[in-house]
Amino acid sequence: MTAMTVLPDRLTALSVADLAALPTTQLAEIVRNLDDLLTWHKQQRAKVDAALDQSYAERIQKVRADVGKDFGTVHIDDGAVRVTVDVPKRVSWDQTKLAAIAQRIAAAGEKVEDFIDVDYAVSESRFNNWPPSLREQFASARTVKPGKPTFRLTTISED
Repeated sequence: MTAMTVLPDRLTALSVADLAALPTTQLAEIVRNLDDLLTWHKQQRAKVDAALDQSYAERIQKVRADVGKDFGTVHIDDGAVRVTVDVPKRVSWDQTKLAAIAQRIAAAGEKVEDFIDVDYAVSESRFNNWPPSLREQFASARTVKPGKPTFRLTTISED
């Protein structure tokens, strides 16, 4: 990081309008410093999380075994500190197998939607490569919304 001309305590006090009025070189510096800080924060958080896992993994595993819980929240006390560990359940489904099951459900005369959430999508690259006649058939089902803008500021010497 370079020497900051806009210090964190001043940045906190600045409104959006104040920030917008700053010279672009200062805005570029702020963005660069925030990006560096975010990178540093992620690295340090990962290191601390790894240390916590190393310190408590065996005890947490035992608590999970005792309560018969592979996922969710468990607690252990370590002196005056309560350590809470949450392991979310991340479920993924084999799309090929689900498609085969959906075909069997439909063949049996049942409504697939009663059993499976169906979400149709078309990749944008695929859509753009279709011939115009095919794109026209899908156009009324397509909605395009803008995403959140991202900005990158560099000083001219960095290009």
